[in-house]
Amino acid sequence: MPGLMLIFMVIVAIALGLLSIFNPSFAWNFNEGWKVNGDSEPSSTYLSVTKFYGLISSLFGLLLLISGILKLTL
Repeated sequence: MPGLMLIFMVIVAIALGLLSIFNPSFAWNFNEGWKVNGDSEPSSTYLSVTKFYGLISSLFGLLLLISGILKLTL
C-alpha cells in the first residue's frame, strides 16, 4: 500500500508541476492576484521562477514515480 500512496502523491506533484510550466500565471492569480484591484500581472521573473520550480517538481515527481513502481514490483 505505501507504493500506491507514493504513486498518488507523485501524480499530484507532476500535475502541479506541469500546470506551473504551461500556465505559470495561474499560480500568481491563485496566490497574489486576488489581493489587488484592477489590472495587475506577474513579473517576467516571477513567471520564469514558477516555470523553473514546475520543471523541478515534475522531474522530482518522475523520479519518485519510478521509485514507487519499483517498490510495487519488488
